[in-house]
Amino acid sequence: MANEAQKDFNAMLHRETDMPRIQLVTDEATIRKYGGERMLLAPPLAYDAAMRQVPFGRLITVGDIRAHLARAHGADFTDPITAGIFVSIAAWASSQRASDETPWWRTLKANGELNPKYPGGVAAQARLLEAEGHRIARRGRTNIRYYVADYERALFSLED
Repeated sequence: MANEAQKDFNAMLHRETDMPRIQLVTDEATIRKYGGERMLLAPPLAYDAAMRQVPFGRLITVGDIRAHLARAHGADFTDPITAGIFVSIAAWASSQRASDETPWWRTLKANGELNPKYPGGVAAQARLLEAEGHRIARRGRTNIRYYVADYERALFSLED
C-alpha cells in the first residue's frame, strides 16, 4: 500500500460493504485453479476477526484464513486479491489504534513468508515474531525473502 500515513485504515476496516457474498466464477482456468466456481468475497472485518483468534506463539497463513472463511460460508474458495488487501487493512488499522490490538504479525503469507506490506515491513514483523519465540530465516540471493523457520509447528487451526 502507498501513503499509509494519510489513510484511515480503521474506517476502511469498518466500511459498509455488500460482503460477505458469493460470486459465481465462469472462467475455466480459475475454476480449475481454485477447485470450484463459488468464490466468497469476505469483508475486511472477517479477516480481522480471524487474525484476532491466533494466540501468542502461534501462527496462521492467509491461505488458512481464506479456506476457513470459504468453508464457513459454503463457498469453494475465497477471493485471493481481496484477502491480501483486507489482511493488510486489518494490520494497518491495528497499528493506528492505541488499544484493542489485532496480532497481525502472526498472519503469514504462503509457506511461512513474512509480509512486506505490513506496518514496518518485514523488519517489524520479524521483531514481533522473534519476541514470541520464532526464528526468522532469510532465503534468496537477489530476491531476498524472509520466512518463519519451521512455521508448520506453530500453525493454529481456526475452528469451523
